[in-house]
Amino acid sequence: MDAVDAGAADPERGRAARQSAEALLSALSLPSRGISYSLALPRYTGMPLFGSHPPFQVTMYRTPNGLRGDGEQPWGPVNEVNLGYMAEVVSGTSHSGAHVDALAHMTIGEDDHWYGGGNARQHLGDRGPTLGDASKLPPFITRGVLLDVPGYRQVDALPAHSPVSADELDAVAKRQGVTVQAGDVVLVRTGYLSQWPDPEGLARHVTAGPDISAARWLLERGVVACGSDTETFEVQPAPDLGIPANPQPVHTLLLIENAIYLFESLYLEELARDAIYEFLFIALPLKIKGATGSMLDPLAIV
Repeated sequence: MDAVDAGAADPERGRAARQSAEALLSALSLPSRGISYSLALPRYTGMPLFGSHPPFQVTMYRTPNGLRGDGEQPWGPVNEVNLGYMAEVVSGTSHSGAHVDALAHMTIGEDDHWYGGGNARQHLGDRGPTLGDASKLPPFITRGVLLDVPGYRQVDALPAHSPVSADELDAVAKRQGVTVQAGDVVLVRTGYLSQWPDPEGLARHVTAGPDISAARWLLERGVVACGSDTETFEVQPAPDLGIPANPQPVHTLLLIENAIYLFESLYLEELARDAIYEFLFIALPLKIKGATGSMLDPLAIV
């Protein structure tokens, strides 16, 4: 069964937006136990993030005391029950915690271009990219596959900067008895978030992940997206920079060149603990114009 409706092409959204009705219904039929797993950890002020990102902050904007002190009466002067409310400002990048990269997230070349023909000179304004931004992100309701690399190596978590190759992903899939199929979302566990939020523990396991051979393996199998529990998805530093040197060849091959969406900072510990390797994967991005990704609370349902 073809997972993609070839008649619904959309250059700003990629293959994930062309899921056929048959593939969607097939994915929805996967759960048999009625158990859901959240693949996100709570976000909080000062949470660990990739080093160059702005900090994530929650700041109160309205409180009962503040309303009183400012003389605000949002419901008018008649309020015999002292009704108040609270509202906050959430500040941070869309790449805070569990998230998906929009196609306009990564650029390359002298013209700073990205998938779908976007480039910084023509398609980047003061309010963000206008082509391939987060408002174009599709919903993800499809078959999910977990490849538990630490489980295969019989360790709690991969060492820092440890590459995961195509051969190893293939071996993990065979050991787990799963086959990666066209239209899947494949999630690669490194064990990084088993250390959350301990900074020293995280540092011992930082930026392990798929190398360029693993990226080619995923691409050849027709996945629409892939992800991991790290902040970078791919191993860093890249063991093979190529010619000319590219510090993130996996992002380039998958996101920039082929519109394969990347999920990062997904919490995969509970799935691995329960040996859940196939599931219904659901992630519904926020459609925010000009954003380069979307925070998520994805679900795995079995």
